[in-house]
Amino acid sequence: MNASPPAVDEHPAPAPRLELVGRISLSGERTLGLSAANRARIAAVVFWGNLVCQIGIIVSGGVVRLTSSGLGCSTWPNCEPGQFTPELTMEAGIHPFIEFGNRTLTGVLGVFAVALLLVSLLWLGHKGSSLRWLSLVPLIGTAVQAIVGMVVVHADLHPGVVSPHFLISPILVAVSTVLLFRLYDGDAARRRSLVPGAMHWMSGALAVIGFAILVLGTLVTGTGPHSGDDVHPERLPFDARTISWLHADSVMLFCGLLVGLLIALYLIGAARQTRRATWSLVVITVLQAAIGYTQYFTQLPEVLVGLHMLGAGLVAAGIAWVAVSLYSWQGTGPDVVEYGTDRSAPPAPTGKAPR
Repeated sequence: MNASPPAVDEHPAPAPRLELVGRISLSGERTLGLSAANRARIAAVVFWGNLVCQIGIIVSGGVVRLTSSGLGCSTWPNCEPGQFTPELTMEAGIHPFIEFGNRTLTGVLGVFAVALLLVSLLWLGHKGSSLRWLSLVPLIGTAVQAIVGMVVVHADLHPGVVSPHFLISPILVAVSTVLLFRLYDGDAARRRSLVPGAMHWMSGALAVIGFAILVLGTLVTGTGPHSGDDVHPERLPFDARTISWLHADSVMLFCGLLVGLLIALYLIGAARQTRRATWSLVVITVLQAAIGYTQYFTQLPEVLVGLHMLGAGLVAAGIAWVAVSLYSWQGTGPDVVEYGTDRSAPPAPTGKAPR
C-alpha cells in the first residue's frame, strides 16, 4: 500500500498584520487601543529618549566630576543617612544637588529602558528575537550602572572604580544606537549583508580600537587633575604624558582605519545610508580629536573636558551606526550578500545569453 500523503493545512495561520507609519513598521496586534500613528510616535520617543539619556548620563557624570561633586551625597541610595533628597547647606553648596541630579537621570534611564522593552515586546515582535533580546540590554546595563555607582561612593571615588563606571555607558550608547537603527530600517527578522565580509572585519576592528581609546581615555582622566572630589584626590600611578600620547596614538590608528573603510565603501558603490553613517563618524572623530589636543595643550579646562566626554558618547554611537548600517533588515528573505547597492549600478549578470 502506498502511504497516504501528509495532511495539508488548508487554513494556514495568517502572517501577523503589520502597519507602516513612515519608516516604522508595527504589529497590528496588542494595540492597547492606540492608533498606529500614536504607537509609532510612542516608539520613536522611547527609542530616541533612551539614546539621548544614555549619552546624557555621560555628560552629567562629567559635570559631577568636573565640579568636584562626586561625594556631594555621602551615601547611596539616600543622599545622606536617613535623607533621600539633598538639602542646601552653606558647607556643601550645590554639590549634593549636582550628584543627586546625576542619580535622578539614572532613574529616568530606567523608565526609558522598561518602556523600550515593553514597546519591543508589544509592537515590534515581527522584527525577530534578536531585537527583543537586545532591548533587554539597556535595562540590565542601567541596573548594573546603579550598583557600580553605589560601589563608587563607598570606594570614595577611587579612579580604579570610576573608570569601569564610565566605560559601561558607551557600551549602552552603542546598543541603543543599534536599537534605534532597527526601529527604522525594516520589518524583516533576518539581516542582509550589504558589503563584503572584509568590511565587517574592518568595522569590528574600529569597534575594538574605539573601545581601547575609551579605556586609555579613562586612564588619562584617572591620572589628571579632575578627581571628582577635593577631599579624596587619589590618582592612578601612571605618567600622565605617556598615557596621553598612547591615547593619541590609538586615535591616529582609528582614523587611518576609518579613512580606509570610507574609501573601500566608495570603491564598491556601497549604500548611501552606509556612506552617510561613515561620514558622520569621520566628522565626529575629527571634532573629538581637535577637542582632545586643545584640552591637552591648554591644561585641561573643565569646559573642554566636558565636551570631550560628550564626544566620547557620540563616537560610541557613530561606531555602532557604521557597524549596523553595513546590514539591512529590509525584505523577508534569508541572509544574502548584496554588493554595490546603488540604484545607478548595472544589474548583475544572469548567465543567460541575450536574445
